[in-house]
Amino acid sequence: MEIPEQYARYYLENAPSLVWLLVVNSAAILVGIRFYVESMPEVPTFLWPLYADSPTALALVAASLVTLLPNLGNRLSEAPQNLPLAYLHTFAFVWLVKFGIWTFVALNLGFSAYFGPPWEPTAVWDYWGIIVTHIAFVAEAYLIPNYGRTTRGALVAALAVALASDVLDYGFGFHPPLRYEPGLLLPLATVALSFMSVFAASRTFERLERA
Repeated sequence: MEIPEQYARYYLENAPSLVWLLVVNSAAILVGIRFYVESMPEVPTFLWPLYADSPTALALVAASLVTLLPNLGNRLSEAPQNLPLAYLHTFAFVWLVKFGIWTFVALNLGFSAYFGPPWEPTAVWDYWGIIVTHIAFVAEAYLIPNYGRTTRGALVAALAVALASDVLDYGFGFHPPLRYEPGLLLPLATVALSFMSVFAASRTFERLERA
């Protein structure tokens, strides 16, 4: 499954729409960092990219989209293809899918902590706003296979780093800030999402042709 080609071409082959996507993703990175910034000093600096999950996913897709700028005016099928780009596109896809769905799962496992008594005015944003924006991660991920390729090595690397992130989150307690204790179910769901997102990438991307 991927976003139909005609829609992907509309957004990714035209300068105004592509720049608009880049601006939206850049703004969303800043919003996401704001969520993590208070707790980031407690995490070793070199682990921040694995700790700040959603901003990292957005940074990866922004970098992936930037690679299309030299291709403006051409079809997506003519976008540059090489091994480093295959890794970038694969990681961007996996991170968007994983953490888009993870947010939905995490907020629903702790539903009452985000949308329940005492029904604070912020409850609508704290639940629906976050859910909708993160589900949009998944939609954006499925733009990438229209111009990106993957390799077996990229898929294996993405899975390895995703699982390392899970160990960091729940083995060392560096999971994203939550309003409840994650218990056992959320870590299990997170590991399952690591495998699921890489499997989705393997099914969706075409393989990079070696010269």
